[in-house]
Amino acid sequence: MKSWSGSSLVPSRIGAILWAEWRSLLRFRPREGRAGIVLAGLMALAWYGLWCALAAAAHIYAASAPVLRLAQALPRALMLILIYWQLSPVLTASLGASLELEKLLIYPIPFRQLFLVETLLRLSTSLEIVILLSGLATGLARNAALPAWAPLIALTAFAGANLLLAAGLRQALERLLAHKLLRELLVLALILAAAASQILLVTGLPAWMVRLWTTPSHAWWPWTVFSRLALAMPTAWGWAMAAGWVALAWRYGRWQFARSLHWEARRVPDGLRPSMRRTACTDLLFGALARVPGDPLAALVEKELRSLARTPRFRLVFLMGFTFGPLMWVPIGWGQASAGSMLASHYLIFLSAYAVVLLGDVTFWNALGLDRTAAQLYYLAPAPFSRVLAAKNLAALIAIVLEVGILILASLALRMPLSPGRIAEAYSVTLAWSAYLLGMGNLSSVYYPAGVDPGQPWRPSSPVRLRLLLFVLYPAAAVPVALPFLARWALASEVAFWLVLALALAIGLAVYGAATSWAADAACRRKEQILAALSQGRPIVGV
Repeated sequence: MKSWSGSSLVPSRIGAILWAEWRSLLRFRPREGRAGIVLAGLMALAWYGLWCALAAAAHIYAASAPVLRLAQALPRALMLILIYWQLSPVLTASLGASLELEKLLIYPIPFRQLFLVETLLRLSTSLEIVILLSGLATGLARNAALPAWAPLIALTAFAGANLLLAAGLRQALERLLAHKLLRELLVLALILAAAASQILLVTGLPAWMVRLWTTPSHAWWPWTVFSRLALAMPTAWGWAMAAGWVALAWRYGRWQFARSLHWEARRVPDGLRPSMRRTACTDLLFGALARVPGDPLAALVEKELRSLARTPRFRLVFLMGFTFGPLMWVPIGWGQASAGSMLASHYLIFLSAYAVVLLGDVTFWNALGLDRTAAQLYYLAPAPFSRVLAAKNLAALIAIVLEVGILILASLALRMPLSPGRIAEAYSVTLAWSAYLLGMGNLSSVYYPAGVDPGQPWRPSSPVRLRLLLFVLYPAAAVPVALPFLARWALASEVAFWLVLALALAIGLAVYGAATSWAADAACRRKEQILAALSQGRPIVGV
């Protein structure tokens, strides 16, 4: 048996971890069929095909543009690339693949190798930027006015500095998101930034921002340094400043990675953290929300509401639903060009649908995920499993109703046009659509169960195969609730709209009842598979 300390095994260690990262990204096994692999491949082909087209356009422009024009455009392009590279994982709530350090600390792997692998894993969130940079670098290398070596070396060093910086920021952000108050403040800051961008679309850029974009960047900024090197226009200290930026990124990445290593060793598991203190106010609130159905259903609903309120991911998506959504629709509500359009007149329905989509991942698509091994209790309790699903659905429905209510208040605060008819329409359409989604969610919860770490708000709660299937399930569930709008348009009658909507709701309730009964029977048949899936731990490389 070969020793782990042998120097000949260094490539195999790194290769094994990177292979685990690749398998974690795919999350497919041959027994799950080829349909999921084909669908994932088509989606990846479309996404990266778009970036390949952008890289080809950058290649053509860089190969033929004069140097003076490139000197104006390249620093701004590198600035946007750096901002996208570092902020896109945060804005998309996907931090990419990363080492589960607490599982690797038991192995005698040197620190430098762990840091190297963690840096290489940052490619999982920046592959599209690497494609774009490759097209830009090869285009500059083909430019007759430039030496071929300059852009290749400069942009390779720029990409390396970004990888090192992304590794450090990722670790810092993981530790930051472990604190509840800081996590909520970060989300609020992102929402305010999104709101500012939407308001600027309506009011236009202020003069100081225009000057910031049009005036040349300072010579010591990294995008300016590397762009001048790529265009073979180095200053006396150009290469020294570039080496300094790379060294600074390397130092920052190693520092943050070392801090995360010690932090993982001291971190208290989520199950051992003290739970939210019971107070008279919380008891009164949760008790009032869950008292209507009657025990044992009421007790199960109250348990679900308390669990969701303590889950960071639920709080995150609930907050985003009634803040980020309305702010994104400010240009539609205020813009004169969209006045009278379907999107502007039915924006509350679209906002409610957006909130339901956000809540679905943590409430009904993988309803048993937060229970994990505690789901064994459902098979030991005298209450039937259908009661468990009904309680989880009622808790999700309460969250949806509260979300839509807060959305209405937020819309009124933003002076968006509202009327009682539009409010009733939004509630009715959302509830009708939710009936179909909850029924489908009960089936997915027993056929695609997966344990969820409640302390990881940025990681998706549903398995990859199910998330791909949602691209079909959401439109399929939206077809019945779209028919009332078609009836209103075809017959020019509000009565026809409400009659068809009532029919869609009745069919949705029938679908929900049949799906829940089917899911309860399947949960009993698949008890061992469900409990095994919920009890599985996270891999060494987490996504």
